[in-house]
Amino acid sequence: MKNESCIFCKIISGEIPATVVAQNDDVFVIQDRAPKAPVHYLIMPKVHIENVKELEEANSHYVAKMMLMAKELSKKLSGSQSFRLIINNGADSGQSVFHMHCHFLSGKTMTDF
Repeated sequence: MKNESCIFCKIISGEIPATVVAQNDDVFVIQDRAPKAPVHYLIMPKVHIENVKELEEANSHYVAKMMLMAKELSKKLSGSQSFRLIINNGADSGQSVFHMHCHFLSGKTMTDF
């Protein structure tokens, strides 16, 4: 399922260029264009789900697929292989693209919250 006005759907379909880091049948990973850490990826399902509030039993497996992708990405990190995952849900939390995704951040010590 694709949303014609969603930038992430357009990136996944190849209509808009992005630096692809990894992908499989269910999940797509790109580099963030405005990184907040030395390693900053966006992990998203290949189907359009607006945010966590839109999850249903039928599509909830995409969250597990995103977490498993984060695990695979962490294996390629140097050093401690530590990382942070962030999911913003709604405009007031900082979500600016309304296609569920998580930020994978690594490469520096992150003690702030």
